[in-house]
Amino acid sequence: MKKILISIGLACLVVACATNPFTGKKTLNFVSNSQLFPTAFQQYDEFLKENQVVTGTAEAQKVKEVGQRIAAAAQKWLTANGYSNYLDGYEWEYHLVKSDEVNAWCMPGGKIVVYTGILPITQDEAGLAVVLGHEVAHALANHGAQRMSASQIQQYVGLAGSLALSGKSEQTQQIFAQAYGVGTQVGVMLPFSRNQESEADAIGIQLMALAGYDPYQAPKLWERMQAKSGGSSVPELLSTHPSSQSRIQNLTALAPQAETQARKYGVTSFQK
Repeated sequence: MKKILISIGLACLVVACATNPFTGKKTLNFVSNSQLFPTAFQQYDEFLKENQVVTGTAEAQKVKEVGQRIAAAAQKWLTANGYSNYLDGYEWEYHLVKSDEVNAWCMPGGKIVVYTGILPITQDEAGLAVVLGHEVAHALANHGAQRMSASQIQQYVGLAGSLALSGKSEQTQQIFAQAYGVGTQVGVMLPFSRNQESEADAIGIQLMALAGYDPYQAPKLWERMQAKSGGSSVPELLSTHPSSQSRIQNLTALAPQAETQARKYGVTSFQK
């Protein structure tokens, strides 16, 4: 049984690699868009029915306009680089939802929500472009499917370990289960999540620049986010996201590159 599990796991690792066109990196993904998107779209629709969607306001319209502008920039880049069919199956949708939560999120396939609570921090269109660029990037990089795949591997390895210790004492099995759970969460899953957030930042700043928004506004947004939190946050080691300070540093370093690339694609001025 253990040999079968190992063989299946190795086979999955071999066949489930795909290349992220924006980074050139190999990514692990067991879940196809055709499998994932219909469920994600259904869950998105259910969320909208159960929450207060803001319509008919300038803010709601701006969320849609900026999101569409960034998605169009992504399509332009993909087409120019030989990935014209990459977005097949995506159905971009952007909604502003009334909530004090300072947050925005994206479901697989391009279903995005921005909470009204983040608008005082975005402040203007360029600030909103930072947020939406990041969320569009999550969708483009298939981060949802990657998280599902990573979780499957975590469960698979845990099962294999439990089987290997099936002849040991109950105490030994409990120690393994606890150590494995904490170890993989802190040492694997949380760093994996932080890496995805950093990747979305890196792709997002490129997209906002290609859409004509000033990439130097990206670190400024996170300066405002840091000020909003008062500097207090969960230690980065125990968080799903990089710290605000890490993001400020990374985005500051990435801004010149994003500007240069956007100019190569014909962007002559940037909206601040």
